[in-house]
Amino acid sequence: MDDNEIIARFLARDEDAIQAAQRQYGAYCAAIANGILNDPGAAEECVNDTWLKCWQSIPPQRPRSLRGYAGRIVRNLALSVRRADNAQKRGGGQVQLALDELSEVVSGGETPEGALDRQAFRAALDGFLADLPERSRSLFLRRYWYLDSVEQLARRFHMSKTQVTTTLHRLRVKLRAHLEQEGFEV
Repeated sequence: MDDNEIIARFLARDEDAIQAAQRQYGAYCAAIANGILNDPGAAEECVNDTWLKCWQSIPPQRPRSLRGYAGRIVRNLALSVRRADNAQKRGGGQVQLALDELSEVVSGGETPEGALDRQAFRAALDGFLADLPERSRSLFLRRYWYLDSVEQLARRFHMSKTQVTTTLHRLRVKLRAHLEQEGFEV
């Protein structure tokens, strides 16, 4: 079953849509959540919550890509769980490290003006990623979207840890320059 059929079932309020989405993208969502949380039980709970959020938000939303839509939801849920856990234990880990690296380029504060600029920022980021070579784009996304550790990236891309950190640093510098060129204050 493809995305359009599953989304049509969500729109028709057919409860089979949830099982179809789970079959199609359950492993993908579990990999995202487990990569962030490193806890299979908490990851499974995030995946289940993802299907509930899909049910609650489709309609009125009609995502172009169910995979991307569910991936974004599960990632946000897992990050929320991670933040709550870190607030309790104040443990750092890879998630906080990756987010700290990006904080050099992007501020985390949300203002009403910032909310209005979010769409323009997203377009600028998409433009930045589109201009990167495939390997650099994959490295950037694996680190800052999927929150892979430097060690995982080194293994995946057959690079040394030093090469990974240097490449990521250069990509953040390029991102900063790109955002400044697009008129964003960083």
